[in-house]
Amino acid sequence: MNIELTEEQKVKIKRDSDLFPIMKEILLRESTIDLNKEHFWCVGLANNSKLLYIELVSLGTLSQSIVEPMDIFAWALQKQVSMLILVHNHPSGELIPTKEDLELTDQMIQVGRIVHIPVKDHLVISTEGYYSFDREGDLKKLQKRKKYVPGYMQVEEIKKAAIEIGKKAGLKEGEKLGMEKGKIEMAKKLKEKGIDIAVILETSGLSKEEIEKL
Repeated sequence: MNIELTEEQKVKIKRDSDLFPIMKEILLRESTIDLNKEHFWCVGLANNSKLLYIELVSLGTLSQSIVEPMDIFAWALQKQVSMLILVHNHPSGELIPTKEDLELTDQMIQVGRIVHIPVKDHLVISTEGYYSFDREGDLKKLQKRKKYVPGYMQVEEIKKAAIEIGKKAGLKEGEKLGMEKGKIEMAKKLKEKGIDIAVILETSGLSKEEIEKL
């Protein structure tokens, strides 16, 4: 459900403190019954950080809301936004993100990378205050995780890293060594993810025997 915004609310969101007053006002519009349920909103921003829309994608229970990537990115792709901010409330008033909050954010960061719509922040709010994943450093930590990174993206990252290892050695021999190390590391990652050995053979260039030893 698209949230109706006033002209005064269509501002540039440069930092978390620009968004919280707007989200608080939206939360306070809810009835007493719905105020005690967990809401999940997506905030779409233009490339100049101007607020384009706020969409309520899920209205859950007292302790959780069920959200899928399609719920979050379908409208964003249609509106061609440049970035997203995720927002949800904790009816309990406790603002520290749960394990589930972190996992969901991790997943959405990686989906955003695929569709080229980065997740700029995730706010956990109540009527009294909020918690910013970006300000508290959680966003950077999650961006470094690989749990939800598709295999092909990991392959490209490993290839780049392998070339860099070789370049730092300063010699062609070093570059070859770096590439070999990269191939082995890539094969290990793919094997850990249960990728078919035929795919690993084609991608890494290693022999079947070399892969089986990993």
